[in-house]
Amino acid sequence: MNAKTEQVDDLRLVALPTAVNVADMFVRFSLGEWRLRAMQDEAAQTVRRLVGAAVEIADRRAPGFLLIRLRLSGSHLVVEVEGNRVALPPELASGRAGLVDLTAGGHLAWCELPLPSGMDASAVPLPRREPRRSPAAEQMGDEPDVDPEVIQRILYGLGGGARTD
Repeated sequence: MNAKTEQVDDLRLVALPTAVNVADMFVRFSLGEWRLRAMQDEAAQTVRRLVGAAVEIADRRAPGFLLIRLRLSGSHLVVEVEGNRVALPPELASGRAGLVDLTAGGHLAWCELPLPSGMDASAVPLPRREPRRSPAAEQMGDEPDVDPEVIQRILYGLGGGARTD
């Protein structure tokens, strides 16, 4: 668990039963972005168990928050669930998993999953997104003409640019 973290993604959820399915979707989306689709089923099952265990022990009247985190570190994908009340499910206790008390309060349940053979966290590419226009901009058609002088005045008014008159 001490290897350098190459990539991380996280999501904050309320510790309610719906968190289990949302965490599953989050893991599948993140691993798709990281081009680790081969790990989606195993990682989703792991996060469902960790989040499910936390939801089971949560106070239904005041459920609190869970932070679900995915980290690529060394030769592992680390799945973490952090919150005031988390637990390590028995089916994960025998592998590379654990429960840590945090100094600021709360707990962290984690589980390491090995990356596909021969792969290292530093070899996983960062997500690439193509620039897209919003649906509203698409409806408007062509880009509006922007007068550079007007932009300079706006920047000057905001204190972000030097005006040259």
